[in-house]
Amino acid sequence: MTDTSSNSIECWLPNLQRFDPSHPLRLLLARGDRLEDGAVGYLGGLADYFPCRGGIPAAALTREHLLGDAGDASWLSADPAWIQPDLSGARLLACGQLQLTMDEAQSLARPLKPVFGDAGMILEISSPDRWHLRLLSQSPLPEFAAPEQALGEDLYEHLPQGHDGRRWRALFNEVQVILHQHPVNAERRARGLPPVNSLWLWGGGPLPQRVTTRLSGVIGDDLLLSALARRAGIPVESRDVASVNAARPGWLIDLQDQSAEEITATWWPSLQALAKRQPLKLSFASGERWLHRPWHRLRFWRRGVR
Repeated sequence: MTDTSSNSIECWLPNLQRFDPSHPLRLLLARGDRLEDGAVGYLGGLADYFPCRGGIPAAALTREHLLGDAGDASWLSADPAWIQPDLSGARLLACGQLQLTMDEAQSLARPLKPVFGDAGMILEISSPDRWHLRLLSQSPLPEFAAPEQALGEDLYEHLPQGHDGRRWRALFNEVQVILHQHPVNAERRARGLPPVNSLWLWGGGPLPQRVTTRLSGVIGDDLLLSALARRAGIPVESRDVASVNAARPGWLIDLQDQSAEEITATWWPSLQALAKRQPLKLSFASGERWLHRPWHRLRFWRRGVR
């Protein structure tokens, strides 16, 4: 198949199933050309746009993007998380988006730092929602599940398994015990906010020397996407109506974190205007892809995709 990336605007959207049959985007799809399915999920999509050998080392990339000191160390994300016990175990309900202040983050982290220090790691608070572990040895890491893989599911199914994962499971449990009674969480509950009662470990590895991409630039606010784009040496623009309206071929518009309702209310007029003057490659997080060219609007006999 011919690569359309350089002469079309790429638009990364949430799962197609989130768009009901009456959504205006469905008509755009009906008049476009269906392409082969692409990558599925958040990390799958990122890896498609920014191929990284051995997977995406999210921790090192985001640490470098935030503070510029990743160096040649190995890193592991340790993002604040909310876990809810239930009858069958416990479920991960939120990770890294818990409306923490920096003071809260530092207070929560203080009793955890000696625990990680004893395990040969340094806990760093890179931002209120992004915490990192600097690993002091280059020993191999077990397989850690990304938050998108574990959200809403029984978290114990996503913890490192086997003999190599034993120390990490013990560390995970110790962190939960410490955070359970932390006074910051009592204050948060009183304000109607979820507690930070765990850390989710994922995205390990050293900073890649080089990141490649077929993109010319990125419009979006996602931290890891911005970190990858910066490492690949392409420009990043904040996502707003003006930047989306001015998108050029070869650029990616990141809307995969938006709801179908938000896309209708905020972004649909811009996408509709772009579709009239530029080829649009529409890639959904569920893998489906379409290419819509300006002249495709003349295919008025085609109905919406269901």
